[in-house]
Amino acid sequence: MISALGIRHVGTKSAKILAREYRNMNNLMKASETSLSFVEDIGQITAKSVYEFFRQEQTIDLIEKLKKAGVNMKEAEEEEHDSRFSGMTFVLTGTLEKYTRDKASEIIEKFGGKTSGSVSKKTTYVLAGEEAGSKLTKAEELGVKILTEAEFDEMIK
Repeated sequence: MISALGIRHVGTKSAKILAREYRNMNNLMKASETSLSFVEDIGQITAKSVYEFFRQEQTIDLIEKLKKAGVNMKEAEEEEHDSRFSGMTFVLTGTLEKYTRDKASEIIEKFGGKTSGSVSKKTTYVLAGEEAGSKLTKAEELGVKILTEAEFDEMIK
């Protein structure tokens, strides 16, 4: 719902993070710019955009109309929570054979992990496909565990 509203600087990943953090639209609308900026993986620019977006009269009117129309303003509850990747950060590099990057990221998030666009000491795994480049090199330099697609498949069974 959040990404569908078209807030500047808020992509699907940030929208999911905000939905998970605030649980419903009312909580998100009431959030201060400071509290938004303290949410992990939400930067100052995104926090400011979200805060300002929900202070606009046209946004408030739109949200009210959507509520009256019966649009669900709460995060969907997952029936079964599998958090095997909780606290883990994955970086995807190269071309994966079985998964798009979005699908692999979705699987990682479903199991409680998160994805990042760059390799650091905090990276748990690098999932490397064909033609992996500088991210693979950086992972090797930092001693980050590199996964093949087959190893990833075993982890998600």
